[in-house]
Amino acid sequence: MPTRDIIVIGGSAGALAALRRILGGLPAELPASVFVVVHTSPDNPSVLPAVLSKSGALRADEATDGAPIQPGRIYAPPPDHHLLIKRGHVRVTRGPRENQFRPAIDPLFRTAATVYGPRVIGVLLSGGLDDGVLGLSRIKRHRGVAIAQDPGDAEVASMPESAIRQVAVDHVLRADDMAAVITGLVRTEVEEDIMTANDEPPRDIAEAGTDALDSGILPKHPSPFTCPECGGALWELKDGDLVRFQCHVGHAFSAESLVAAQSDGLEGALWTALRALEESSALRKRMADHARRHGMSAIAEAYEEHAQQSEDRAKIVRRILVTDTRRSGYKEHPAES
Repeated sequence: MPTRDIIVIGGSAGALAALRRILGGLPAELPASVFVVVHTSPDNPSVLPAVLSKSGALRADEATDGAPIQPGRIYAPPPDHHLLIKRGHVRVTRGPRENQFRPAIDPLFRTAATVYGPRVIGVLLSGGLDDGVLGLSRIKRHRGVAIAQDPGDAEVASMPESAIRQVAVDHVLRADDMAAVITGLVRTEVEEDIMTANDEPPRDIAEAGTDALDSGILPKHPSPFTCPECGGALWELKDGDLVRFQCHVGHAFSAESLVAAQSDGLEGALWTALRALEESSALRKRMADHARRHGMSAIAEAYEEHAQQSEDRAKIVRRILVTDTRRSGYKEHPAES
């Protein structure tokens, strides 16, 4: 009978320290495979496998597409790639970003749940927003085990807090206590879902997006929102008890990550507006000076009036931006640069 031999771990800001503590407590003979996604910069070479290999007795490697799943190994994605689990092997893809990240945690968690069901142990660590929460709920629905880091033990608590609030997690643990619990769970036998070794799950959207427009297979009604990634329409979809948003090419968002993405877009639009207003004011002042030097006082006064209007509006926009920056609080950063 199979055991819980698929361990998927996700995190973001503050997760690396917790992850090292977990891996440091796992035995070298662990009869399970470990898959790790930590939000990282897409531009820099990844040092994550080297760091994880030094954290404990298990060897960590950067996953390659099609690599076989082996016990006692840690798999991490290369930069700017999703890590997905298939039956007996992994996939490494550059499919659409999810929750503004690639790699994202949700694709790893949901593909593990789809293929291995009750054999999966899902662990969500420190981080901002809520990437991984939908995936953790999918693990629970497929009879896997859901673990969240104790928010009081997390450097950035919002990710595990979201999981605890929205998913019936099985364990809320400090990072130092997770290895012992995971080791015990790994040795627990489970009754696997009805899926033979020859069954291959459908292609996940993180592999190559969707062809919804070509196939015509779309949800009934789009939401009133647009995709922050590509500007396309977003559909509001139910995922168990949770809600997600997805555009027709495959970009996906939780409600919280969509709000964050919209906020980023709004800030960019406000800075653009501020630049345009200040440039307009400066240009009209020059035009006013030119008109006054040529004896056109009425025209100069009109230019100066318009310049003052632009300047007043610019001050309002700048005040909004500065106030929003001071109140914005936590801003997500990759866990590894």
